[in-house]
Amino acid sequence: MTDLDPVWKALADPTRREILDLLRAGPRTTREIVGGFPKLTRFGVMKHIEVLRRAGLITTRQEGRRCINTLNAVPIRQIYERWVSSFEGLWASQLLQLKRRLEEPPPRPVEF
Repeated sequence: MTDLDPVWKALADPTRREILDLLRAGPRTTREIVGGFPKLTRFGVMKHIEVLRRAGLITTRQEGRRCINTLNAVPIRQIYERWVSSFEGLWASQLLQLKRRLEEPPPRPVEF
């Protein structure tokens, strides 16, 4: 198990990704997050938040009786640097080759 395994597991769930999408727009109270998922119980949303916390994708601070949740993008950046960035050059090269081929004039038809 690597140090990013909990992050991958947390990101595997669509509800948790939606929670991260909410937090990408800015910090939210737990109540606001729960309100964003009317089809889930408060307990269900809280379980998802806890998985995200344990994976380090959310940080939480107390302000009186309110819990403020904030996105921590560092683990996502670590995944990007390890798994995505190494393929950037390959994809860029492939896209440039495709662009060149598409911009070439079409071959002339053979006349008989």
